Amino acid sequence: MPVRADYHLHSSYSGDSSEPMEDLVLAAVNKGLTHLCFTEHMDMDFPPSEETPADFFLLNTDSYLYDLARLKEKYKDSLHILFGVELGLQPHLQRELALYARSYEFDFIIGSVHIVNGRDPYYPAYYEGRTDEEAYREYFQALIDNLKKHTCFDVCGHLDYVVRYGLTKDKGYSYEKYKELFDAMLELILEKEKGIELNTGSLRKGLSQASPHMDVLKRYRQLGGEIVTVGSDAHCAKDVAADFDRAGEILRECGFRYYCVYEKRVPEFHRI
Repeated sequence: MPVRADYHLHSSYSGDSSEPMEDLVLAAVNKGLTHLCFTEHMDMDFPPSEETPADFFLLNTDSYLYDLARLKEKYKDSLHILFGVELGLQPHLQRELALYARSYEFDFIIGSVHIVNGRDPYYPAYYEGRTDEEAYREYFQALIDNLKKHTCFDVCGHLDYVVRYGLTKDKGYSYEKYKELFDAMLELILEKEKGIELNTGSLRKGLSQASPHMDVLKRYRQLGGEIVTVGSDAHCAKDVAADFDRAGEILRECGFRYYCVYEKRVPEFHRI
């Protein structure tokens, strides 16, 4: 396998997963990974609903860290286990997220946008009464707005998350169609010396490409971007490192020769 580090996955410490951490670790060991970074959800001020109560995506970080430390010691000869988190970015949470990011010695932080103007694109209501293009543009603009506010993360997660759940998904979707938005996004990421992730979860959602679109990755590389982590976005053991052979092919085709792993918030480059 060309990529042997999964830097985006969730266990039962995330509101949307019921998988024990150890099952994910065992899957990583069985698949020959060298690094596994848990990135449990921490989405402050997530809009409550019947499906997602007010504390649904609030991470019990102390309990999570205790369990992770136990597994890190138990599997130290088989796997390098890292302490990460996926922060849900919203513009009004600039201070709260910055304080949280500094309150623990994280190895790695993903900054992701899950909420756009009070709504989650995961749900059909986000797309009602408008075209997918209008919905996608709102999401991409929200990501830009968050990038202007936040510096508390290492890589920006699933840049085109919204496309996973649109009515037409990636039919008619391309980098060129949203070029001005993606270029603004990528320029901010580079200006802030952050990276992006190649997220293979979109392939399991029925999309033809991983996230982001290959042309976005190529543009990032063209602009001088080098920091790319790879994540399965697994919420269950069977999806750990899913489609990582394809991820390696995608990165090579986009001009990358290395992927990154993080420890203590410092990137290290590994040859594909």
